[in-house]
Amino acid sequence: MTAMSRAKANTKAYLIIGLGKTGLSCARFLLEQGHAVAMMDTRKNPPYIDIVQNELPEVLLNKDGLNLKLMLKSDVIVLSPGVDPRLQEIKAARSHNIEVIGDIELFARSINQPVIAITGSNGKSTVTTMLTEMGRMAGKNIKVGGNIGIPALGLIADPEPDFYILELSSFQLETVSSLNAYASVVLNVSPDHLDRYEDIEQYQKTKAKVYIGSEVIVVNRDDNLSCECAEGFQNQTGFTLHKPIGNDFGVDEERGEVYLARGKERLLPISDMQVIGEHNISNALAALALGHAMQLPMKAMLEALKQYSGLPHRCQLVTEKNGVKWVNDSKATNVGASIAAIKGLSCGRDIVLIAGGVAKGQEFSDLTPIFETHLKSLLLIGQDAKEISEVTPRDIPQQTVRNMSDAVKKAKMIAKEGDIVLLAPACASFDMFDNYEKRGDAFINEVEAQLS
Repeated sequence: MTAMSRAKANTKAYLIIGLGKTGLSCARFLLEQGHAVAMMDTRKNPPYIDIVQNELPEVLLNKDGLNLKLMLKSDVIVLSPGVDPRLQEIKAARSHNIEVIGDIELFARSINQPVIAITGSNGKSTVTTMLTEMGRMAGKNIKVGGNIGIPALGLIADPEPDFYILELSSFQLETVSSLNAYASVVLNVSPDHLDRYEDIEQYQKTKAKVYIGSEVIVVNRDDNLSCECAEGFQNQTGFTLHKPIGNDFGVDEERGEVYLARGKERLLPISDMQVIGEHNISNALAALALGHAMQLPMKAMLEALKQYSGLPHRCQLVTEKNGVKWVNDSKATNVGASIAAIKGLSCGRDIVLIAGGVAKGQEFSDLTPIFETHLKSLLLIGQDAKEISEVTPRDIPQQTVRNMSDAVKKAKMIAKEGDIVLLAPACASFDMFDNYEKRGDAFINEVEAQLS
């Protein structure tokens, strides 16, 4: 770190661990601020090493993994979200009183305009984009990023927006201490990333950090773990899939028509929305609660909801042929997301489900009653298919298939008019695909090819 000479008396020596997209954004930001920057990675061939070498020659680049001696010479360590803070070298740095932060904490210390912070096991990207469209429909200057699209530090530029809207993962929240969002939400908490956390309680506590310092707390009244996250916080606004209490957001019914509602006021027929599934109703209510906290006009928010058509790989209707709907929810990488998709789409035992992949330490037993109620048949793929098979009720037909092509072929044979073929794997994708997007694309391609 001695090569990291300080250009000004108030500059610091920053060490960034992780050469991914987030790490690169941190390096660019810190160099612009006049700080000395070094970088290292746990991987032998990190993805952006060539860019750092060619475009950021001021960076002191260590290519030999984590170097504790170098780490202890830094003033601040900036940890990329993909780097596990339980690593011994990170613990050792903390024990020597080296401050360890992430890009979101760096962002929070550098901006003046209000932040809307969105986290949860499922639905983050949908709510983030819904709310962004609401803000823009209302004429607000919105900058959106974090765990979606642009890294948070890449959003900082003049002029500042009216609002920053950030999607935040639990990994990003691990290193946050002063976000102090204007409004924040924990959409839901279900078992996920248990290969990184000791148990769901630790994961839940990490999610709950988003509420610290927030002026307005938005709470999912239907999710017990989310409600626990909000205990002790004031100025709460809730949302529910039931009739709302007080001025919370929820659903109401009149003459067979179901409406989004706030308190006793019916706002929008759900049939006017383009997105499908009960979980997307919940997402819309969360976005309305956040938008209300931002004082966005209701008319603009509802118009945005009517126009919102959803994100790829999230309960995406691929096609409907011969009365069978083919739905891609490859983003359902955990049990909670898979359950939400099944419950949100099903009208009985009409789901032909394609599931499986990498379990990430999850328990699958919560799937059993959902399968019993909603599944017509189960097609299993991937590394941990057996774990899902073991919790499947015996009266549900199931088959293990080799790949996505076989899964679609079998589903085509099984599904009849009125059924839904749903890809909602409840698992990560990296045993067979680079990411969930590639998995979803494979499903779409096979559906289009085999149904044409």
